[in-house]
Amino acid sequence: MFAEAKVGSEDLDLCFEKLMMVAAGKSGEGMKMKGVVITEWKDIPMELLLRIISLVDDRTAIVASGVCCGWRDAICLGLTQLCLSWCRKNTNNLVLSLAPKFTKLQTLILRQENPQLEDNAVETIAKFCHDLLDLNLSKSFKLGDHSLYTLAHGCPNLTKLNISGCTSFCDEALEYLTNFCRKLKILNLCGCVKASTDRALQAIGRNCNMLQSLNLGWCDNVGDLGVMSLAYGCPDLRSLDLCGCVRITDRAMYSLAHSRLKNKPSMWQSMGGRYDEEGLRSLNISQCTALTPSAVQALCDTFPSLHTCSRRHSLVMSGCLNLTSVHCACAVQAHRTPNTILHAAH
Repeated sequence: MFAEAKVGSEDLDLCFEKLMMVAAGKSGEGMKMKGVVITEWKDIPMELLLRIISLVDDRTAIVASGVCCGWRDAICLGLTQLCLSWCRKNTNNLVLSLAPKFTKLQTLILRQENPQLEDNAVETIAKFCHDLLDLNLSKSFKLGDHSLYTLAHGCPNLTKLNISGCTSFCDEALEYLTNFCRKLKILNLCGCVKASTDRALQAIGRNCNMLQSLNLGWCDNVGDLGVMSLAYGCPDLRSLDLCGCVRITDRAMYSLAHSRLKNKPSMWQSMGGRYDEEGLRSLNISQCTALTPSAVQALCDTFPSLHTCSRRHSLVMSGCLNLTSVHCACAVQAHRTPNTILHAAH
């Protein structure tokens, strides 16, 4: 396995060449620091090493951590971001090997095209990486509910979680996660059909009141009750993707519109012009064919940051042929301007 294998001389030479190219600007000569000429990997001071590691690719950083104990300790304690999406084979074993070492990680990207990650790897992450803020597990089809249970206890400070495409998760496990991960601001549940139910959304609305962005694309178990829970429980919600949520009706739209007045009752007086900047800024209701123009127009009028005009287009309604009459304020103004000029000419 890559991380556990003994680092050979060719790996060390290649690693050293990459590090020196970054540090010395590809000059090809030894680098000087405080009168010391660095010509071999063992000469690099730890402070400089960490600065260089922050600039090279993750594969090189992992190789460098196997050079010696000093480098391993410095890199493992200094590295806060890691992406392993480049790994095509043995991803699960690689995570099992690295997670106990890289305990200061704050961002970990494990997006996979060829699903390999299993519950034991996520359990190891939760056991050792307690500082994680951003975790991407998208397309990890092999993961089960156990992963969410372990993350709930091991990574309660998560602010960003992407589990899109993880089709095996159920709503009970997602509900459990929200009881502990209450600092979530960005949550991607696209394609998580079993997990994204009204029950789960009620838990999100109850526990995650800092949520700013939620992707529920193609989660066809989402209904009005779930959206209503989000509307009243997540006052900072700015982006909501409901593409393919065919069960939602006008009731969901009106609850989103009404929540603005309920959540920010004094905004008119205290914020003045900034009021227009609050609330939903992006909404995708593509394929939600049960919605009517009156309800969507009411929502659009309530949130001035939602635009149907081509320049900004933050209200997406693809596949909703009955909503073609819905327009944002600036689109209406643009339509009126030529008519105003024409009348003035007469």
